[in-house]
Amino acid sequence: MGIETRIVLGAIADDFTGATDLANNLVRGGMRCLQVIGVPSEAVNLQDIDAVVVALKSRSSPVDEAVADSLAALGWLRQQGARQLFFKYCSTFDSTNEGNIGPVADALLEALGDSQTVMVPAFPINGRTVYQGHLFVGDRLLNDSGMQHHPLTPMTDADLVRVLSRQTPHPVGLANRAVLIQGGDATRAHLSALGEQGVRHVICDSLDEQDLDVLAEATVLMPLVTGGSGLGQALPAQYRAQGWLDTISEPGRLSPPSGSALVLSGSCSRATLGQVADFLAKHPDGGFALDPLALAESEQQQQQALAFAQKRLSSNTPVLIYASADPEKVNAAQQALGVARAGALVEKALSQLAVTLVNEGVGRLLVAGGETSGAVVSSLGITSLRIGEQIDPGVPWTQAQLPGHEAPLSLALKSGNFGGVDFFTRAFEVLV
Repeated sequence: MGIETRIVLGAIADDFTGATDLANNLVRGGMRCLQVIGVPSEAVNLQDIDAVVVALKSRSSPVDEAVADSLAALGWLRQQGARQLFFKYCSTFDSTNEGNIGPVADALLEALGDSQTVMVPAFPINGRTVYQGHLFVGDRLLNDSGMQHHPLTPMTDADLVRVLSRQTPHPVGLANRAVLIQGGDATRAHLSALGEQGVRHVICDSLDEQDLDVLAEATVLMPLVTGGSGLGQALPAQYRAQGWLDTISEPGRLSPPSGSALVLSGSCSRATLGQVADFLAKHPDGGFALDPLALAESEQQQQQALAFAQKRLSSNTPVLIYASADPEKVNAAQQALGVARAGALVEKALSQLAVTLVNEGVGRLLVAGGETSGAVVSSLGITSLRIGEQIDPGVPWTQAQLPGHEAPLSLALKSGNFGGVDFFTRAFEVLV
């Protein structure tokens, strides 16, 4: 007998690429996954879906807005019968002293009538690990990884217990690796003991996939878990052990791709800057750089970018339009225009280019950067994405059906920090 039709996992992600990152790992774990953009206002067909990820744009929004949006997503997911809820944020714990991770987690727990959750940001395969409560990116502490220069959420403290304690009035504890190596039962007992002491949030060490497996076993019956996407890959096995999930063949199957290939990049992370440089080295005439200062003066540069893309998209190679720049150039633009306006100008330009070029035949679109991805998806009017197979850890191809388009749009939404250096070219090679 098959599992009854209702979703097993309902997730709330604080940005678009984070949502796709989690959905990717759920598919890799054997779940058929749909990503919805914002809280749906109409009925959604979930007949063959095991997990739904609601993509919000709440990572850097005001705290009250982030909480309200997250609670609305929670309400919808509970209506769909989700057995477990997952609050997804970045594996680098992107946040400020005010939030939004702590306030949203508090609000979700209170709405569920529960008293404790775990914080598991680690994604070891992508170099994000936690040891003694300290977050590492590769072999660097978070505050020495480049994230200390993030324009919206600079991370200057690697001690996550300390970071989270500044965001919530409730006690924050730690489940360190000495506990995890004792297995799932011991970890569950440790969490219970912390709960009896009134500890609401538990930062969890994780150095490898085995640690995530232990945490999934220890937390599968928790109403709410929180973290990065690493935990998402470990949970499906526990759902099958509980009898909630069938074994599913090819959970990430998509329709064949079609159309020309375009890359839009608004991220200024180190990883993305390396990917831009690699693309331009391979295709010296294939890239067009946008400058926020020029965008602020007139629409001329955006029109030049459009003409550039239109001329080159007839070839079989992808075209790149990017606003990615080194920290000095980013800071100069932000000082001249303000942080919010500089970002908004780039997002508007890239999203308008996406709409025009998709309508003109782009069928394979790669977008780099969480904020940029959100703007592009919104402008295209996309309300849901079927999740396909992985390109690189944390980044799958997805597909969306756009009104008036016969073939689906193949879309990859890449978090700024993710992907190998050749991602902008290799992604299209693996899309078959």
